[in-house]
Amino acid sequence: MPKYFDIHSHLNFKDYEKDWDEVIQRLRESGTHTIVVGTDFESSKQAVEMAEKYPEIYACVGVHPVDDPQLTFEREKFEELVKHPKVVAVGECGLDFFHQKKERDFERQKKLFTDQIEFAVRHKKPLMIHARNAYAEILEILDGYRGLVRGNVHFFAGTLEEAESFFALDFTVSFTGVITFTKDYDEVIRKAPLKMIMSETDAPFVAPVPYRGQRNEPAYVQEVAKRIAEIRQEDPEVVREALVNNALTMIG
Repeated sequence: MPKYFDIHSHLNFKDYEKDWDEVIQRLRESGTHTIVVGTDFESSKQAVEMAEKYPEIYACVGVHPVDDPQLTFEREKFEELVKHPKVVAVGECGLDFFHQKKERDFERQKKLFTDQIEFAVRHKKPLMIHARNAYAEILEILDGYRGLVRGNVHFFAGTLEEAESFFALDFTVSFTGVITFTKDYDEVIRKAPLKMIMSETDAPFVAPVPYRGQRNEPAYVQEVAKRIAEIRQEDPEVVREALVNNALTMIG
């Protein structure tokens, strides 16, 4: 049983090439497990290879909505990856209208997203959702698959009302190290059912205090878990255990 669970990291990025062994050692020493998330086929394949090699790592395979607008979801390729027993989710997929204008890019992103939703439904896997300036649109699309798919909305930055709409569709929300240096998400964290929230790093991005400004890594997820407990004014051990169990439930 892990002590902490980082449900969204990118250890498959080049940021970790120079000191990989040390990063893994810190992950192990902290008792952390993590889901390494793909953003295209190659990074998804790398995530699977990492998951195969390390017991603390699981893989999520999919295509990011805007990292490379030329990409489509090549189902046949991903059919091979999803067979691996440590592939626990599909994504990160979703919609992003922060980097791309909705009017120009909606149909492309919607097709990419729905292709991956249907793939997740077919293989009975949860979704790892990427959402920026697009909660309403994502909720509308997911409502069409109500009861067929579940998952997590990573790096949640929406309102309590939006969070509750995701909960109603059997989607959890997860929080990053950002919560250690801003109070913007405190209301959602405080009022959400504990069983519906999770901890993540989104490493190498947004390292929590006291590592802010440095490269992030999964071992730092413990700072997120501690902060969630502080915001909720609940026993840190109860919250820590719940966050782990929530992740294990999603990937189970």
